[in-house]
Amino acid sequence: MRILRQADREGAPARVPPGDTVRGVQAAPGTSLNGVNGSAVPQTPETQTPETQIPEKGAATGGGRHAGAPGRPRRIGLLVGVAVFVIAADVISKSIVVAKMADHPPIRLLGGLLTITLTRNGGAAFSIGTSMTVVFTVIAAGVIVYVLRAARNLRSIGWAIALGLLLGGATGNLLDRIFRAPAPFQGHVVDWIELPHWPVFNLADSSICCAGVLVVLLAVQGIRLDGTKAVPPDDPDPQATAAAPPAAESRAAESRAAESRAAESRAAESRAADDER
Repeated sequence: MRILRQADREGAPARVPPGDTVRGVQAAPGTSLNGVNGSAVPQTPETQTPETQIPEKGAATGGGRHAGAPGRPRRIGLLVGVAVFVIAADVISKSIVVAKMADHPPIRLLGGLLTITLTRNGGAAFSIGTSMTVVFTVIAAGVIVYVLRAARNLRSIGWAIALGLLLGGATGNLLDRIFRAPAPFQGHVVDWIELPHWPVFNLADSSICCAGVLVVLLAVQGIRLDGTKAVPPDDPDPQATAAAPPAAESRAAESRAAESRAAESRAAESRAADDER
């Protein structure tokens, strides 16, 4: 009798069933991918090691950033720089006006378009609420505290400039309320810029108004403090849409892969039967 050599079936390697997904991974270098019984070793929380654990969605990984931490540098330096510039310009301009304009008549410039004068304001910007000096002092201090707290997550250049203008303007007027007459924390703010049909103001007031306009523009554009842009609920994330294929396409790909595996299996069985004959 002729001894027939057993057919060499083409297909998946030994101990790994065709079409199965190997779910186990090496727990340590040199260990086998399969268990003792030839099946894949399932990875459970008890058997996982730090090398084999799969990070959860949205968690931080060693090679990436936290999901909530944008990849932008903080802009605290820009905020502080803008605030210091505004405070310096406001303090210096007020000191010059107080020293030179105390007994001097108003100075008209540009044909009366700009007038330099000296007034003292016990209220808010543009001489609003002159009888509520202490209240506005507390409000200014609260604004400064809020800006400093918001600076921890500040990564937007626009927001850094806006908050720097707000911080500098609030601090400039707060210094007047603390150190100027008639009493500490009740001092009157020095105003010296006058325009036609407009209340007298100073550089700190201008800085606060510019900050307000910039905040509105940033909010309209949907730019957050961290530099990210708000996406409407009905507008999906383009990156997520590109990364995740449509469900129909995924099912079609799985169907084609299953048909290919079945065809390969039938071909292997046919060749084995031919060899046996």
